[in-house]
Amino acid sequence: MDMNKMHFVETDGDVRANIRKLTDEIREKPIDVALIGVGENTHIAFNDPPANFDTKEAYIIVNLDIGCKQQQVREGWFSSIKEVPSQAVTMTPYQIMQSKTIVSCVPFISKANAVKRFMYSELTNQVPATLLKTHSDFTLFLDKDSASLLEA
Repeated sequence: MDMNKMHFVETDGDVRANIRKLTDEIREKPIDVALIGVGENTHIAFNDPPANFDTKEAYIIVNLDIGCKQQQVREGWFSSIKEVPSQAVTMTPYQIMQSKTIVSCVPFISKANAVKRFMYSELTNQVPATLLKTHSDFTLFLDKDSASLLEA
């Protein structure tokens, strides 16, 4: 199986059974450290805006928005938009926030606008990354490029 594509699935019975199994496993013990990226559209995991902040499920099947799909192509995960699946299984914002520690490394100029929106927005599911700022043990790492739109 191509490891780059293993997170993208079609919604069938096997997927739902796997989600139940993953949920049982992740809820056995808390996650010590979650490494959470922030997408160009401010998504966390594949929770594109507007992210579902209400569900208490551990994993859900989400529809990928066009911005997320374009990012997958730009980053080289897929060679064209047509190859990017329309859905993915993702850890929910709720489950991410159950981690003891969250670390987010957000490099590159392509993330500068997302970093700006994230830093200057109040908590909103329209900018899913804002949820990370509410965690009691969250660390954000930026490079010069991704921080380039922030005020000094």
